[in-house]
Amino acid sequence: MNNKQLGFSLLELIIVILIIGLLAVASLPKMFGVIDDAKEVSIQSIASGFSSGVMAARTQWEAKSRPTVSEGSEKYNAVDYDGVEFWLTRSKTSSGVETGFRDGYPLGLKSGSNSYSETVTVQSCIDLMENLLQQPPSVGTASEAISEPKLQYSAQADDANSICTYIQQEQGSAHQFVYELKTGRVAVTLN
Repeated sequence: MNNKQLGFSLLELIIVILIIGLLAVASLPKMFGVIDDAKEVSIQSIASGFSSGVMAARTQWEAKSRPTVSEGSEKYNAVDYDGVEFWLTRSKTSSGVETGFRDGYPLGLKSGSNSYSETVTVQSCIDLMENLLQQPPSVGTASEAISEPKLQYSAQADDANSICTYIQQEQGSAHQFVYELKTGRVAVTLN
């Protein structure tokens, strides 16, 4: 009797499936590493764009000979950057009192009834992110980030230190960057 077998035996099939499974398990950590690297690159790109927006607004203010807006007896720094009016930091009040800020960094939006304020709020941080970047990611408050999973960043305000913190909301990420309004510095923290 001449039985010719075509295909794989059951044992051979099980061995091939085991080998494929082992290869898949071995490649998972590498895949997760690539995902983590992508999250790091993403926040570094957003922070770089944000920093460029801060510097571009300041450069626009310098190029326009440091324009100011008067409110009562006070003069405040302001600039129209890319069609959006911003209040900018100032180093001294009109009477010469030091403010602790360097001149010319975006502080908040100058729109409608928004009068000048050196108070850093979550809304002013959100406004800065949404208006300094050409294509900003979605950003909201920390509580909105919990209820709206589509938000990419949450904003937090530290008024005592004049800092806006932007935290990446992608699953498992704790990466963040801060904008120090006193100096215009933007720094990334990868966790």
